[in-house]
Amino acid sequence: MAQETDIAKMAAQVVAGNRRALARAITLVESQRADHRADALALLEAVGQSKQALRIGLSGTPGVGKSTFIEAFGMFLTGLGKRVAVLAVDPSSARSGGSILGDKTRMDLLAREPLAFIRPSPSRTELGGVARRTREAVALCEAAGFDVVLIETVGVGQSETVVAQMSDLFVLLLAPAGGDELQGVKRGIMEIADLILVNKADGTLKPQAIRTCADYAGALRLLRKRPQDPDDFPKALTISALESDGISAAWDEVQALTHWRKDNGIWDQTRAAQRGKWFQDEVRHLLLARLHSDPDLRAQMDTSEAAVSAGDTTPEAAAARIVASLRESS
Repeated sequence: MAQETDIAKMAAQVVAGNRRALARAITLVESQRADHRADALALLEAVGQSKQALRIGLSGTPGVGKSTFIEAFGMFLTGLGKRVAVLAVDPSSARSGGSILGDKTRMDLLAREPLAFIRPSPSRTELGGVARRTREAVALCEAAGFDVVLIETVGVGQSETVVAQMSDLFVLLLAPAGGDELQGVKRGIMEIADLILVNKADGTLKPQAIRTCADYAGALRLLRKRPQDPDDFPKALTISALESDGISAAWDEVQALTHWRKDNGIWDQTRAAQRGKWFQDEVRHLLLARLHSDPDLRAQMDTSEAAVSAGDTTPEAAAARIVASLRESS
């Protein structure tokens, strides 16, 4: 009963906008301990899903200035009176599992802004640089009353569709580059980006940034139009995060696309599809956890893996036997 009271108290504090309670709540949902997981589920049920924030996924090539952009963008939004949460997913070491988690040091001004909340989280080698529980952290930020949630991901690759599946808009941040810079961005990324922002459009790089932006604008016109977009989206813009130039224009485009999708029912359809996808993902995770936690099934998994590696059986046949054993043990 005491634990239930603690969870209820934490939920009430989160809903009231208590940032320390929010930080503790996110720590709880990120925990891999079984007892913490039960508490996390109870907490998520307690805070509910009545509030919605604008979720913006953000990715970009290393050195493009993601942290500088997020700080400039976040300060602009807080200047408008909006509450902004930043969920920055740091890459974890494949060897040690550790992460630097230095985003707060890179966003010093935003970290001290009362209307902002920055939470770095380790990716723990999850696909696309998105921690498995990032979507639950997003739900907690929404429950806490934040207006905008920025989800910064690790790197650029086709796996960035993971963050697009939990965002309302996906922003790709790029820098001016020489040569075949357009060839360096995969088509899959181009197809999921709602806005391409060419950063560092200042000083001597400004002319090159303008040319790069024009190249991407041309490439976007060659892609098939998406049904969830108005005629002039997706689009490319130039910005200077260092000088906060173009930030207001980028926000205007974000708002225009958001309003269009809400007015045309795309927003609700996307959110419904996301919830269904998350349900399927969670079922798969729980089934894998069951295989690894049951000693008999784990032993059978190890034996089957060895047989597959030795070429004594096919992966498909071995997997079918494991699933049959799982069904029999239920």
